[in-house]
Amino acid sequence: MLKQNALINCPRSFRLLAGLAIFLAAAWPWAAMAQDATNQMNSLSTSDDNYFSGWFARVNKIQSEQPHWITPITTVTPRLEEELRYDQSWETTSSGTHLTSYGVGKGLELIPAENIEIILGIPAWQSRNKGDENDGFADESFLLKYRLASANEESGNYIVTGFLGLQVPTGSKDNTTDHYTVTPTLAAGKGWGDFDVQSTVGIGFPDNGTAPEGAGTPLVLNTALQYRLIKVLWPEIDINYTYWPNGEHTGLNQVFLTPSFIIGRLPIWDRVGMTIGLGYQVAVSDKPTYNHNFVLSARVPF
Repeated sequence: MLKQNALINCPRSFRLLAGLAIFLAAAWPWAAMAQDATNQMNSLSTSDDNYFSGWFARVNKIQSEQPHWITPITTVTPRLEEELRYDQSWETTSSGTHLTSYGVGKGLELIPAENIEIILGIPAWQSRNKGDENDGFADESFLLKYRLASANEESGNYIVTGFLGLQVPTGSKDNTTDHYTVTPTLAAGKGWGDFDVQSTVGIGFPDNGTAPEGAGTPLVLNTALQYRLIKVLWPEIDINYTYWPNGEHTGLNQVFLTPSFIIGRLPIWDRVGMTIGLGYQVAVSDKPTYNHNFVLSARVPF
């Protein structure tokens, strides 16, 4: 892995390209699992016209084989989605600063082949209430999903998916970790009628390992409990837990509860829709890294 001093001295454009290379290299062991999808893409791509003209029909088929729940506010759904997403959050940090995040690192989500989704994050703009000298863009992020098993509501109403995330240190001086971080995650969900549970468990591996002054390798668990009312109303509560076995927060943990309300999917035109949600995240553990976080989420599924 790249060392910290090399990261700091590299221009951000090189960091982004290097990050993509690391992401692809880390994803390589998944190739065996994704072989069926790769073969599908190869056969379709023999004619670009066939591949792209059949894109939405293929997405419809893929999504018909999984549950049709809504994407939670703070828990990443194990479902495969195709949408453009913008979130905005207003939080209070442990130092008392009010931080507004425009975008929250969300972005474009695509389903290029059977069982596969890629998320291309758009770096968030971070703004503080203490002047603009520390404001700037946060780090870039990418996420690869591979659906391991699924069944729609008529066939079992469950899903199991593997994630592989990458954070690239492209942010401005006061808004970057200065480290590449790879995060493998296992996600699953199960539904019973109008009620469903979606959960993820993952661990982050920064390029500086378990350095005492760094973030270490935090273990993160997220769970969303949802209930659907009159087709488009989805009240939920997310439980977000982080534990640091090493690094600067060694032995500490934090727990958040995020009650939320989501409306969607509302049809706009043809297959294009709109989903919007609002949540309030509050810490229920001592010494959290932030607290009292309002999250607004807007998605345009297509």
